Amino acid sequence: MRRAAILLAAAALVVSAAPPASATSVPDARVGDARQVIVVEAPRWSSTEGTLTAFEKSNGEWSIAQPTVRAQLGYGGLVRGDKRRQGTGTVPTGVFDILSGFGRKADPGTELDYIQVDRNDAWTYNPKVPSTYNVFQDVDRSWKSYGGYVEELWDMGMQYDYVAVLDYNLPEGPIRTDAKGVRRSTSPPNTSRGGGIFLHVDNGKKTAGCIAVKRLVMRDLMRWLDPDKDPVIVIRVA
Repeated sequence: MRRAAILLAAAALVVSAAPPASATSVPDARVGDARQVIVVEAPRWSSTEGTLTAFEKSNGEWSIAQPTVRAQLGYGGLVRGDKRRQGTGTVPTGVFDILSGFGRKADPGTELDYIQVDRNDAWTYNPKVPSTYNVFQDVDRSWKSYGGYVEELWDMGMQYDYVAVLDYNLPEGPIRTDAKGVRRSTSPPNTSRGGGIFLHVDNGKKTAGCIAVKRLVMRDLMRWLDPDKDPVIVIRVA
């Protein structure tokens, strides 16, 4: 996981057609080897809405791959990534790898590893069960014992039509499947920081800590994302 802050480059590109109008910089070397960068910016730490712009680097030059669009943010605003706490509805700031994708819809043509979810799939983050914290599950079983600490992915509705998984507070060790089909980590993450931080489809509501954009934008981003280009997302307060 990359957590370094990103600085503005000297020259800003003005995206005049974007709502709202904004000046967003081309990413600099602090994004490492990434050649695809999604920049999410908010005007204030308390903001529940911001902007998203995507950039791609080719032959040493950055260009805009997705012009600036509105993005829904968490109902709790934003917070520094290492200070985030579960249940606060805040979006973690920082630089995070974009690892994989899933969705209720069929693979839109992404190069990311992609799973079309069904009614058995879930994302678990019960702090009382660290081994399953922030882990994708695909077993046919009930998660009622987890209370509110689980997302039944199909039941989340159209906001999960297309989802990109961000490398925020994910397990560092390998994931193994136990005898009952439950996927468990051998090296659980920090269970106080929350999980399930995604880039997904906007359903018109503030998120619980994710970034959400319109469905067609999200579909196009999924088609654009390429793991061979080391994609990252930069989340920052302008």
